[in-house]
Amino acid sequence: MKKILFKILIIILFLSSYSNAELIKPRSDIKPKEVVKIQLTGLQKNDLSYKDRGIEQTWVFAHPNNKKVTGPLPNFKRMIKGDSYQMMINHLSHTITELGSSEKWAQFEVIILDNNKIYHKFSWQVEKFTMEGPLKNCWLTTMVSSPIPLGSSI
Repeated sequence: MKKILFKILIIILFLSSYSNAELIKPRSDIKPKEVVKIQLTGLQKNDLSYKDRGIEQTWVFAHPNNKKVTGPLPNFKRMIKGDSYQMMINHLSHTITELGSSEKWAQFEVIILDNNKIYHKFSWQVEKFTMEGPLKNCWLTTMVSSPIPLGSSI
């Protein structure tokens, strides 16, 4: 019973945080799957509070090494809005399935139903940041694969 109440409390806290225009920041108590969920929910409701809020939310949880590859936020926004990842923006639904994990990394299969009712599969990896600083022990995204189209839901 305590576990159920705790999960409900966590969901309420995330939803209330999300409804506020302030972005959820990485914290060491946010679990790997929750990081992926925060990012996907942001992308699903990309323009809810303001334009590209969801992309910005996703960026906040990107590992610094990942940010070096994608470039600064304006480049990241262009990348997400490009052909490879645009189906993530304002998607209809998503599922997150853990494929494996350790104390330092976690791998997930993410399936998104885009707004054209086409399914896409991604491999999504997060890693625990181990260097000193404000991100120490936070789970951050290190890799999202190119999408694999799975076909229509119809």
